[in-house]
Amino acid sequence: MVFSYIRVSSDKQTIQHQQDEINRYCSLNNLEIDKTIEIEISSRKDTRARKIDELLEQLNKDDILIITELSRLGRNTGEVINMIDTIIKIGVEVRILKQNLILNQNDPMNKMMITILSMFAEFERDIISQRTKEALKGLKNKGIALGKPKNTIQKSIFDKDKERIIELLGLGLSYQKVVEKHLGYGSASTLHTYVKKRNLLSA
Repeated sequence: MVFSYIRVSSDKQTIQHQQDEINRYCSLNNLEIDKTIEIEISSRKDTRARKIDELLEQLNKDDILIITELSRLGRNTGEVINMIDTIIKIGVEVRILKQNLILNQNDPMNKMMITILSMFAEFERDIISQRTKEALKGLKNKGIALGKPKNTIQKSIFDKDKERIIELLGLGLSYQKVVEKHLGYGSASTLHTYVKKRNLLSA
């Protein structure tokens, strides 16, 4: 099967633009798209939200995946490389139009290509890390306090069930039972930490 994956950010190019680009490529190469996965979402979202997980579940050996450019698959170079490596290991051929690349298990150049991209990914991480350190040092030198204010409480997955948690624990149920029998998510330890930090039992 031939797949195409299209992702755009809401404030950037349209889905139609990528569709047209892929259609032109298929027409020139006698290919027909069997399945298109498209979404309008920021690259900062996780793989499930970006429908990457959905794509991976459908890909099989000898399939072809067409994307307009490498950045469609991830939020940074490292993530893109890992994704490409995962897809190729399935036995799928990846065709990237903008970079004019065809990557598959049969091409010995793939390993070198992925190695080169990995080096760029590491370089990218180092640059970002260095810039972050320099920026933080600059703020510190200006006397600007870094980090979160003391006693700041972060949002939690348990917030939506706060009242229910107080009620269940007040009835004498264990953290384990509250999590397993009533909430259906989280763990006893994370719930205990949540309750302790918010001092809920004495509320």
